[in-house]
Amino acid sequence: MVKNNEDTLKITTQMRKWILEYTILSIIGKGESYASDILEKLKINELLVVEWTLYPLLTRLKDDGLISYYWVESSSGPPRKYYRLTEYGSETLIIMKHVWENLAKAVKNITL
Repeated sequence: MVKNNEDTLKITTQMRKWILEYTILSIIGKGESYASDILEKLKINELLVVEWTLYPLLTRLKDDGLISYYWVESSSGPPRKYYRLTEYGSETLIIMKHVWENLAKAVKNITL
């Protein structure tokens, strides 16, 4: 039983963290992505994330070896950082997709 709002917040934060990591890896896995493109795809799908949340997450995914980045010069401003999956990131995304599908199926079966 959830004891208080602090417990609810902790559970929500942990679930949201994993889902955001999975969705961000999925977005990048479909093609190299600029941070604003990632934010826009999340927003369109009502997974609202602000820049100050996205950048530390991207840094953590990079530090974990799941993504890498490269710079592209821009004629309309500063260079842009594009993210792509590493080989390890691609392998991890496959596992995460499998885990997500199994969890979603189990939850659907139980809750319907």
